[in-house]
Amino acid sequence: MDHLINHPGILTAFSVIIFIMLLLDLGVFNKKSHVVSNREALIWSVVWISLAMGFSGVIYYFMGLEQFTQFQSAYWIEKALSVDNLFVFILVFGFFNVPKEHHHKVLFWGIIGALVFRAIFIFTGVELINMTYLPEMDLFGHAARINVVLSIFGIFLIVAGIKSWFAEDGDDGDKDFTKSPGARLVHRFFKVSKNYDGDKFFTIENGIKMATPLLVVVAVIEFTDLIFAVDSIPAIFAIAPDDPFILYTSNIFAILGLRALYFLLANFMYMFSRLKYGLAVILSFIGVKMLISPFFHISSPVSLLIVGGILILSVAASLLFPVKE
Repeated sequence: MDHLINHPGILTAFSVIIFIMLLLDLGVFNKKSHVVSNREALIWSVVWISLAMGFSGVIYYFMGLEQFTQFQSAYWIEKALSVDNLFVFILVFGFFNVPKEHHHKVLFWGIIGALVFRAIFIFTGVELINMTYLPEMDLFGHAARINVVLSIFGIFLIVAGIKSWFAEDGDDGDKDFTKSPGARLVHRFFKVSKNYDGDKFFTIENGIKMATPLLVVVAVIEFTDLIFAVDSIPAIFAIAPDDPFILYTSNIFAILGLRALYFLLANFMYMFSRLKYGLAVILSFIGVKMLISPFFHISSPVSLLIVGGILILSVAASLLFPVKE
């Protein structure tokens, strides 16, 4: 099977696009802190989704349908699971009373950190998968090669899906985020001011350099994303366990659109009130796919249709049968 590493031109284009977009984002469009409007958030959401779809079109043209659907499946799985994470971001910002005009900067630097950690998780995970195939054996009359890591991930995702289905809404509502490992890490190395100083991460008080609460929030967001990745990264390994670049590029396009999605989500949470059930089914489906893969292969196009169908149904259910507050 063709792999993205065999197409350095596509990877170079990906790197250039991401670099330019990040420069434009931080250095031009968001040079000054401001409250992101729904219109601006919608435009950026469309831009990032369009870039992802365009990139997947390039993959289809040069690599074919299988890799195209792998990218699409991994992208939409990550995008869907990210929504659940954004609910926690909303709680974090509310807990620390972060001024709305500073939300974008926190999310920007949080996601920059995610770019690095996702690369570590994905490439390490693929290496572990490649190292843990058992010798081929005959099971139920079929030759099969079981992968230890994928099997563990499969069981983990099924359990995570079941827990997600039965999780009570608002479980994080009363959480004390000052006890987050991210917050503790900042407090361990810096004295932390009780007051914000614009969008600065450090300030001077009584001649002493101190971290501002904004740095604490970035650390909490970063740690929250790491915990979230424990669910999302194993999920995408079921899509393309032997092509880390397909997984990484789709993952990066998905999380870079998170900031715009956050600002839309904050005002339209009702549209996703039933999404947790869809995510639970998706996690369980992917877990089952991992476990049965040695005996029965579910193709990437079929996986994409199933994941897409579940997402559409869960959003439709949210609109038709919203959760009463």
